[in-house]
Amino acid sequence: MLPSRGTCVNTDNQTVIHLTDAQRIDWLRLIRSDNVGPRTFRSLVNHFGSARAALERLPDLAKRGGAARPGRICSEEDAKRELAASRKLGIDWLAPGEAGYPPRLAGIDDAPPLLGVRGARDALMRPMIAIVGSRNASGAGLKFAEKLARDLGDAGFVIASGPARGIDQAAHRASINSGTIAVLAGGHDKVYPPEHLDLHFAILELGAAISEMPLGHVPRARDFPRRNRLISGVALGVAVIEAAHRSGSLITARIAAEQGREVFAVPGSPLDPRAAGTNNLIKQGAMLITEAADIINAVAPIMERPVDLPGREPDEVASFDEPDSSDRARIINLLGPSPVGIDDLIRLSDTKASVVRTVLLELELAGRLERHGGGLVSLL
Repeated sequence: MLPSRGTCVNTDNQTVIHLTDAQRIDWLRLIRSDNVGPRTFRSLVNHFGSARAALERLPDLAKRGGAARPGRICSEEDAKRELAASRKLGIDWLAPGEAGYPPRLAGIDDAPPLLGVRGARDALMRPMIAIVGSRNASGAGLKFAEKLARDLGDAGFVIASGPARGIDQAAHRASINSGTIAVLAGGHDKVYPPEHLDLHFAILELGAAISEMPLGHVPRARDFPRRNRLISGVALGVAVIEAAHRSGSLITARIAAEQGREVFAVPGSPLDPRAAGTNNLIKQGAMLITEAADIINAVAPIMERPVDLPGREPDEVASFDEPDSSDRARIINLLGPSPVGIDDLIRLSDTKASVVRTVLLELELAGRLERHGGGLVSLL
């Protein structure tokens, strides 16, 4: 479901939108404000009708959620400065449905309300396959990543990846001439690892780089799992080449499965710990692949189906209700450090779904709620 927006037209089963300059500033202010993530952004705008109206209500909602003091709200001046600095670097901040925003990414539950795009926009509108794997890759793994990326590129696919050391950078370098997408964990001006800066600028010639983070943001450990949902989100499927147990690539594979993406795994020697994760993915049902044709045949039926951006339902603005003190206490009492499903909260609290959503929104804006995959939430 998309928040309210500017001009909206439908062409070839694709929803195309255009934010006004004022809306883009308001959207950036809202997503840059404390405790507002993609899901919260969407809930706020759908409930209040616009980002500007939501910004006015943030202090009150956070107070009702138990915040000791109001969270920081991004100022109009800060948002304008970020947009101006981004444009100087050739970065556009696009909303779901605008040209250059990857169509499949727009359909995930936590799609970035604004995505920073730099490079060739048309590459982001083409079918993509993500390739991820070990940073400490073997020579054989690197060679296969190069061949897989090159063959997929020759077949018309764009390759999406890290760009981390190892498998990711091998896939990027092999697909520079056919189009490749670098999905960044930090800001566009904070490429990680820094030794891949030459690769980054080479990618921009025929491909693109995307990030949801502001300029100047240095990637932290917790930013990489968040980035991984974008890698899988833009793609038809994710191919994993060499991944040890507890690898970040396995996080990408798990997220891909949650998003309904195809998961492909390259088998490896049982004696090589770098193949333990991929071999286990195959045991769990991932498709075993040994060549690009395996992937091409698997995604062909998916490509025949049009990508429809989720629209906003007419009654969605009225989907929140004001909770009373007993409702709020009952719902909060059911929450704890262990994640629980929102559907379970509704059932166990014997409260309307709209009331539960409102309480969760208040808690999140107060910095007291954490959202997990699969519709799970927990108290911080």
